[in-house]
Amino acid sequence: MAKRLSTLAALVGGGLVVGTFDITYAVLFWFFRGVKPIRVFQSVASGVLGPTAARGGGIRTALLGAFLHYFIAFSIVVVYWLAAKMLPILTQRAVLCGIVYGVLVYIVMNYAVIPLSNAPRPATFNPVWVTCSVIVHAFLIGLPAALFVRTSRP
Repeated sequence: MAKRLSTLAALVGGGLVVGTFDITYAVLFWFFRGVKPIRVFQSVASGVLGPTAARGGGIRTALLGAFLHYFIAFSIVVVYWLAAKMLPILTQRAVLCGIVYGVLVYIVMNYAVIPLSNAPRPATFNPVWVTCSVIVHAFLIGLPAALFVRTSRP
């Protein structure tokens, strides 16, 4: 039988894992296209500050971006946990439901959250980024969120 974690440990652990998987993917994807890691973190902060202020803030805005990124990752896990309290199938079928949840997170982030923020939208459609991002959201965001929630004590 799998070890059960306290709810807090599952939520925090899940947020750290989900956030680390996601930011690692983004940093590596853009690094191999010539973008420095600090810019990836600043792009997260641009959702609050706008792109000019985020780029101009140096390490401070990169740290703000890191904080916001992990806050969002933690929130993703908490939302799954709250939903699982009402819909037990989310923990009974955690793998399938987690994958679907990751795709839903991608849709919500890219078609609601980011457009409502101050972050700039890309000028061109990048099919490689979108394809990789959907896969990452399914398997490295939604799935770990569901598996961490499943390990929490009721």
